Amino acid sequence: MTKLYKLTDENGRTRNRTQWGEGVTHSGTGEGGLCGKGFIHAYEDPLVAVFMNPIHAYFPHPRLWEAEGEIALRDGPLKCGCVSLTTVREIPLPVVTTEQRVRFAILCAKAVCRDESWNKWADKWLSGEDRSKAGAAGAGEATEAARAAAAAAAAAGAGEAAWAAREAAVAVEAGAWAAAWAVDLCAIAGEAVKGR
Repeated sequence: MTKLYKLTDENGRTRNRTQWGEGVTHSGTGEGGLCGKGFIHAYEDPLVAVFMNPIHAYFPHPRLWEAEGEIALRDGPLKCGCVSLTTVREIPLPVVTTEQRVRFAILCAKAVCRDESWNKWADKWLSGEDRSKAGAAGAGEATEAARAAAAAAAAAGAGEAAWAAREAAVAVEAGAWAAAWAVDLCAIAGEAVKGR
């Protein structure tokens, strides 16, 4: 069995009011795609679970469970699916700030974006040298994924934190998939929460 992580809502439920808790097992059919009745979604890292929540389940008040299962399918580095998954125990949900969410989005975009001017802006944002709206707007002209991440950073500076985090996460998922599948999201998530 592989150690995994499962997000639920504040009542311990997921899609279709599926109830989870300590020692609870649910199974799929093992057929079809990851987003159907065949597989139970899980994450390989608790931080990735938290960072992906806005574009996957979007639980406003999530709970995090340590779980066990055998990975049968993967959606790149984003999430995995098991035919059977058991939630072992609830664990503390990592708390991530808006700044860390924006850092995560920028680091993910940097992993796949090769535009020199955008990467210069991203390095300045990450170092704290330039987090201005003007700098983000200028960087946003580079590529579609970069534009979304820069707009998210600008919006976060304007106090629209939740929307910025969601937009940044969408930018990550909508990015260059061929390259993104090779990205180590667990390492990027760890770097994002370390700060500068």
